[in-house]
Amino acid sequence: MRQANGRFSDVEREAVYRAIFERRDVRRNFLRTPIPDAVMMKLLTAAHHAGSVGFMQPWDFVVIRNRATKHAVKDLFIDANTKAAARYAGAKGALYRRLKLEGIEEAPINLCITCSRRRGGANVLGRSTVRATDLYSTCCAVQNLWLAARAEGIGVGWVSILNHEKLKRVIGVPQSVTVLAYLCLGYVSKFEEQPDLEAAGWRSRIPVGRLIHDESWGNRIHDKRGTEDAHHQGLYKNRGHRKNQIGRWTTGVER
Repeated sequence: MRQANGRFSDVEREAVYRAIFERRDVRRNFLRTPIPDAVMMKLLTAAHHAGSVGFMQPWDFVVIRNRATKHAVKDLFIDANTKAAARYAGAKGALYRRLKLEGIEEAPINLCITCSRRRGGANVLGRSTVRATDLYSTCCAVQNLWLAARAEGIGVGWVSILNHEKLKRVIGVPQSVTVLAYLCLGYVSKFEEQPDLEAAGWRSRIPVGRLIHDESWGNRIHDKRGTEDAHHQGLYKNRGHRKNQIGRWTTGVER
C-alpha cells in the first residue's frame, strides 16, 4: 500500500538497498531456465523508465536469443579478449587469462542496449553544454534494468570486451546509433557474495570515505574520521542472515 507522503516502508527500503548491494556482474552459474516474456518485458520497462536528459529517451533494446547470433558475438569476444590479454604480463597476465569475463552462450538472453544520439533533434533541452548526457542517460537505463533483474533473481553480466563496430554488423545496428552495452541475462544457481574481480584478487573495493570530498576537492573529513563504509555497515548491522518484517530470510552482503 502506497503511503500518502511518498515514503517507502521499512521493508520496501531494505529491498531497494538489498538489490543495490547484492547486484553482481554475472558471468557464470547461468541456468537453462528461460526468462518468461512477461518478466523480460518488466525489465525492459524498468530500463525505459530511467531518467534521460531532455526526456529524449535515447535507448533501444535488441533482444537476442538465437544461438547462431550468440556464437558470432562470442567469436568477437574471443578476438577482442586475445588482444586485451596481451596488455598484461607476468602474474597479472596469468590471472587475467584465468578470469571468466562473459557468459554469452550460456545465458538464455543477450541484450544489446544502444543510444540514438540524434533522437530529439538538433537541440535537446539540457544537452547543449554536456553533449555526452545522452550516453549517461542510457547508462541509467542499464542500471535500472540491472537492479530490477536482481530483484527478479536474474543475473546480468556486462560484456565490454567487444569491438562495437563489428558487433553492429552482426546484429544490424545502424552506423548512426551507438552501442552502449552488451548484456547477458539469465536465472542463476547462485549470486556470489563478492564481485568476481574482488574475489579473484584483481582489485579491492575502495573505502567510500576516501572518495567523499566536503565542499572542495581534497577535503576528505570522512576518511579522517575513519567512517570507511559506515553507511553500508549501518544498513546491514547484523552482517549475516536475519528475518525481515515479512518473514523472509534476507542476507547481509559482502560479509
